[in-house]
Amino acid sequence: MRVEIWSDIACPWCYIGKARFEAGLAAFAHRDGVEVVHRSFELDPAAPAPTDVPVLEMLAVKYGVSREQAEAMEARVAEAARGEGLGYRSDRVHGNTFDLHRLLHLAKAHGVQDALLGAFYRANFAEARPLGDRDTLVALAAGAGVPAEEAARVLADPDAYADAVRADEREAAELGATGVPFFVIDRRYGISGGQPAEVFRQALERAHEESALRTLPTGDAGVCGDDGCAVPTA
Repeated sequence: MRVEIWSDIACPWCYIGKARFEAGLAAFAHRDGVEVVHRSFELDPAAPAPTDVPVLEMLAVKYGVSREQAEAMEARVAEAARGEGLGYRSDRVHGNTFDLHRLLHLAKAHGVQDALLGAFYRANFAEARPLGDRDTLVALAAGAGVPAEEAARVLADPDAYADAVRADEREAAELGATGVPFFVIDRRYGISGGQPAEVFRQALERAHEESALRTLPTGDAGVCGDDGCAVPTA
């Protein structure tokens, strides 16, 4: 079974949804047979490179609300994050995530995509680290198992893995995803949003049951097994 997850590092519900999905997966009896693949999705492709623009300022402008209202919005998300045992800070900055997605494709080639995504989420939401700083990104990549020199080379080449990121985003559009996180199980079931862990467990159970081979009743017919071949009675 394959689960593909479209997400963005700037998305708090992707951060929370990852933790909830992993809890649901841990409760799934056949979890060892599940392959998880992370796909790229940019919530704000036109955003400038990460700078010192506070996320609270960005939210106030984007939604046309006051600073106090933006703080209240963040407080509700922070409560949900902490309910999953996740750190959450609202003094982080906002910016473009394209380079981070390119590094995630490099990490996939090294088999450590999930580890790097987790590191990006923690750095952004729990630690408010500057993800627009290349030295920070290289250090995070190296800590997840990506050779530092390869990470630096990808960041220096704007074309590296760019096509892979764009291909993921086109595929998301073709599947009808308009927001993230977006989970797709075996290309048959789609789940939108950071749902409770039990929702993910039930979806995995259903997909597993429906993928199992079902033998239809066919009456008395000849069949051979370990004990030899049976002979039809009539």
